[in-house]
Amino acid sequence: MTFAVNHMAYFVLTEGLIRTLTESAPARIVNTASGAHRGATLDFDDLQSERAYSGFQVYGRSKLCNILFTRELARRLEGSGVTANCLHPGFVATRFGGGSGGLVQALMPVARLGAISPQKGAETIVYLASSPNVASVTGLYFYRCKPDTPSPTAEDDAAVSRLWAESERLEAEALTAAA
Repeated sequence: MTFAVNHMAYFVLTEGLIRTLTESAPARIVNTASGAHRGATLDFDDLQSERAYSGFQVYGRSKLCNILFTRELARRLEGSGVTANCLHPGFVATRFGGGSGGLVQALMPVARLGAISPQKGAETIVYLASSPNVASVTGLYFYRCKPDTPSPTAEDDAAVSRLWAESERLEAEALTAAA
């Protein structure tokens, strides 16, 4: 479910809106990733973590997917007037982890004491969506309204291409199953 919500939903929704976005350019696509992508790797033989599941690991992988997807999307949209960027909002005081149960759920109220407000967490999203300073910037990962260097895995061009192809395959399979 994490992979479906955090990656495939971005992929399918963006694909559905791409024509409208390009026809109404200039336009911007802003994807929320996370610093949790650092240390994550993709297992292309188990993208949906059916064989091995760890909540934090799967979340990190899904956020790695957001960065890889954004990079390829920016490449494909080059020259169209549509930009695509992603960001890490920071550790935001939300209900994240609140329903996970066990030790994680018990520790989240304490962890949230060091979290930033939802308003502060939204600053980079709003910046990327509206600032003239980034009107033509595309394909980057941001933190605190500045470009940031993602993990080396997030800069792997082979992973970018493979994730795109696998996402197209999974989307086609889902459409076929629904028909």
